[in-house]
Amino acid sequence: MISESFSCPKERYDAFSVITPNLNMGHYLEETILSVLKNLKEGDEYFIVDGGSTDNSLEIIKKYEGYLSGWISEADDGYAHALAKGFSRSGNPFQCWINSGDFILQGALDKARSILTESGSDLIFGDDIYINEKGYIIEITNGDAKNLKLAMLNGGWTPLQDACFWRASLYQRIAGIDVALKYAADYDLFLRMSLAGKAHYSPHIYSAFRKHAGQKSIKNKSQYKREREESRVRELKKIYAGKFLSRWIISSYYWIRIRWRVRIRKTKIDSSGFIGRHITEV
Repeated sequence: MISESFSCPKERYDAFSVITPNLNMGHYLEETILSVLKNLKEGDEYFIVDGGSTDNSLEIIKKYEGYLSGWISEADDGYAHALAKGFSRSGNPFQCWINSGDFILQGALDKARSILTESGSDLIFGDDIYINEKGYIIEITNGDAKNLKLAMLNGGWTPLQDACFWRASLYQRIAGIDVALKYAADYDLFLRMSLAGKAHYSPHIYSAFRKHAGQKSIKNKSQYKREREESRVRELKKIYAGKFLSRWIISSYYWIRIRWRVRIRKTKIDSSGFIGRHITEV
């Protein structure tokens, strides 16, 4: 099933295209939709790509279809395939995606569009909030990395996906998301983006990431690590061709540094006043 009621937004140099992939997440979908709609400005686009849900997802999507740029519901080959279909429909200079169950915080898109425009960066990445299945805050996370390319390439680190925003020109330059990947397509996408464009850390909390049992990164942790490592090694071989010792030393250094960074950074985040509160109160 496809909705062809695509809007014709007024062209803007700083407009966003936002994609939400969904599959049987109707119990969280409405909250995600509302968080996005509250952030949209004239010219922004919002597409929902449903993978053929059998729950109440379509009922919710139709409830808000008048506010959407378009939506589609059909079987797909995983979340990367769903995102590829969504971004192929987008026509704005800035892009991001927010998964069903997660939130874009109020004012996040305006902050992101301002920083992308003023910094000249191709990709910005920031901080987010972890919430539980009922929407209560359990952790404030720090997405800082001084050099995203080195952190990802050598340390296997991944930026917080829901707090990432980029230029469509960068997405197109690297030929988009790899639909062949089933688990670590986000890592692979941001790794290739960091190698091809200018990335910039933005010290702001942009989003809320909901931890729940159905997540691929939790349910299929070993498969995610395998795909992530395959992507990382692929790029390392290109850069350190024939220099195995140099590759091993640098990778080992960053691997340790990233793990130590995670421990240190968490202690520097002031979570007082946040932990235990519902995300709608923040």
